[in-house]
Amino acid sequence: MLRNGLEPWHLLVVLAVIILLFGSKKLPEMARGLGKSMRILKAETKALREDDAPADGAASNATAASTASPAPEQPRPAAVTPSNVTTASETTKSATGA
Repeated sequence: MLRNGLEPWHLLVVLAVIILLFGSKKLPEMARGLGKSMRILKAETKALREDDAPADGAASNATAASTASPAPEQPRPAAVTPSNVTTASETTKSATGA
C-alpha cells in the first residue's frame, strides 16, 4: 500500500497548497528567515563542538581557525550564578515587608 508513498506529483500538490495558503509574497520572507536560523544553528553547534574539544586538539583548531576567514562574534548569554538567584525565603520576606 505504501510502496509508492512519495511520488513527484505528491510534492507538486504540497507545493501548490503551500503557495495557496501563504501566498507568493510571504514565501521569500519565510525562506530568508529559515536561512538565517539555519546559519545561527550551524554557528552555535560549531561553537559547542569547539568548547568540548580537548586541550591538545584546541591548538590544532586554533591554527585551522586562523587560516579560515573570521566569523562574526555573537554575544553569549551570561551564566546564572547563585549570587543573582532569589530563594523562596527571600521572596516571602519581601512580600510580607520584613
